[in-house]
Amino acid sequence: MSEAVETPGRDAGVSGRGAEGADLVGHYDLVIFDLDGVLYLVDQVIPGAAEACARLRERGIPSAYATNNASRLPGDVATLLTRIGIPAASREVVTSAHATALLMGERFPAGTPVFILGAPALREEIAGVGLKPVTEASEARVVVQGYWPEVTMRDLGDAAVAIRGGAAWIATNADKTLPSPLGPLPGNGSLVVALATALGRQPDTIVGKPDPSLFLEAARERGAQRALVVGDRLDTDIEGAYRAGMDSLLVLTGVSDAAELLAAPVERRPTFVAEDLGGLFEPAHAVPHQGQWEITDRDGRWELAGDGRPVDALMALCRVAWAAGEVRPIVASSEGAEAALKALKLA
Repeated sequence: MSEAVETPGRDAGVSGRGAEGADLVGHYDLVIFDLDGVLYLVDQVIPGAAEACARLRERGIPSAYATNNASRLPGDVATLLTRIGIPAASREVVTSAHATALLMGERFPAGTPVFILGAPALREEIAGVGLKPVTEASEARVVVQGYWPEVTMRDLGDAAVAIRGGAAWIATNADKTLPSPLGPLPGNGSLVVALATALGRQPDTIVGKPDPSLFLEAARERGAQRALVVGDRLDTDIEGAYRAGMDSLLVLTGVSDAAELLAAPVERRPTFVAEDLGGLFEPAHAVPHQGQWEITDRDGRWELAGDGRPVDALMALCRVAWAAGEVRPIVASSEGAEAALKALKLA
């Protein structure tokens, strides 16, 4: 069973909320989940995710789902979630494709021709706000770029010509990778980088996380005052929560790992960390005292001693690294510490 550990360097997210000893999720009136790496990998449920969502429903705590993946419509996402054992409705889903279409509908007049590097879902969202998807980039006044595994080099070349010719350039998101059972795979951000390299500039607008709009929309739709964001990426989910003024829980089931967390700047430091979604239902413990894990500065290295859960060791190391403003080599001086560092892939 996971416990959520409160990270150092930020105000306690649950201070003054709820009763003493309540579990983490009991302090919030909405849980906003990222999808890939939190609830599923590609289309396979992550162990414990369906059970965690069922417990939330039993307790009457609302959930919302916010994803940077622009390859599915909200209804398609809800269908996938339901199929893997997490019943969901399309109204509970916020996607970067939908948010991008809404933004474009406000920014450009009806009938504006748009060249789309992305999935049919993105095309449908764009058409749904009165804009005109086109297949010839030379006709486009706007190029919109979203994740789609069938994007070709020719598509990228056509987009580059259109943007260089004056078309506006909007990206649904900038995630460089997508989690998968085989490890991180190239995401939309990787193709955005490829196009940016060819053009010598960045997109005019990037819509998805870490921009806070997806989280703010989800909270606004449900009238939530104390939302908790649950994600697996520091650069999108956690930074997005920081920008939205919301508390966050990082789960170690997706992209971001211990090494990245140790080096995280302030805006990418989660309020809590847990091994998995089981941490939602455990007490929100503060960082462990020196009695459990002891860290000694020895010859320019940090020496970890003690025994216990790897996630507790990680938070003890975060306290030291974030206070020092640097990450040093870490060595173990006990069997428990050696096992924790191996589990965290820090050894």
